[in-house]
Amino acid sequence: MRHEQIYQAIKEEHETYGYSISALCRLGNVSRAAYYKWLHRESPTNELENERIAQTIEKIHTESPDKGYRRIRDDLERYHDIKVNDKRVLRICRKRDIKSTIKYANNGCTRQAANPQFIAENILNREFYADTPNQKWLTDVTEFKYYTGKEKHKLYLSAILDLYDRRIVSYVIRDNNNNALVFDTFDKAIADNPDAHPLCHSDRGFQYTNRAFRTKLEEAGMTQSMSRVAKCIDNGPMEGFWGIIKRERYYGKKFTSRTALISMIENYIDYYNNKRLQRNLGVLTPIEKYKQYMLVALKKLPPDSKLVAEITFYFLIVYLTGSSS
Repeated sequence: MRHEQIYQAIKEEHETYGYSISALCRLGNVSRAAYYKWLHRESPTNELENERIAQTIEKIHTESPDKGYRRIRDDLERYHDIKVNDKRVLRICRKRDIKSTIKYANNGCTRQAANPQFIAENILNREFYADTPNQKWLTDVTEFKYYTGKEKHKLYLSAILDLYDRRIVSYVIRDNNNNALVFDTFDKAIADNPDAHPLCHSDRGFQYTNRAFRTKLEEAGMTQSMSRVAKCIDNGPMEGFWGIIKRERYYGKKFTSRTALISMIENYIDYYNNKRLQRNLGVLTPIEKYKQYMLVALKKLPPDSKLVAEITFYFLIVYLTGSSS
């Protein structure tokens, strides 16, 4: 409706501050008659529906201010049974001045070895897709900070991400960025996925160029791949995950205890794997994408196969716990 925003502003100013309707209409260059006609109109069905949707959008935004209109639309359909398109959500967000939080640049913490013991070729070569789970893994380390008084402390998160379903396969949080941090992350991933033999890609951090890490990969039947020097984009999806967790739960906040920071990281990874919808996965969560593949694979196996029992058992555990690790 023409002058809709002006009429709404007049109504709000009058109700909030008690300003004269006549004066407000003169300022808005609209007639009092036109304003009162708008005020006493019957709200059309579409407008009432938009108001209902807007209230739900406000709730989603309050709980997760990092979400833009596309993710809000996906949440509306999945978790609130409200089916609308992107444009309608965008219009409502603009009208309510709902905006996602500011994006921040992600600062990495990669330390290259002065004398690397092994350098692998960039076999992945930015082919960030996979046909099955556990075909391609990406890994990296990032840092977080917390404060006790004026004293600053660091925590390091090492994680492995699967390129098929974008799930976090394993992760470890430690106070020191050392070989044990990366090696334990890898050992945890292997323990949870003993039959996995993926291409394992990383940057050239000192842990990954260590010969002991190379030996671990060889013993697990994996192929090692490394990014080129100073080419973060070669490990793009992994860097992208660091940006997601920090933008949505870390930047703009100040953590004042180690426990609170660890709790945030652990809770977020659980949320990311099990509840955060991704459009590049068909508006599924990483675990839903993983389960979807496992169900299809299960149906293709012969009924008397031993593997059927193993997959069924594992799948049941995943389903009951809501986690793949």
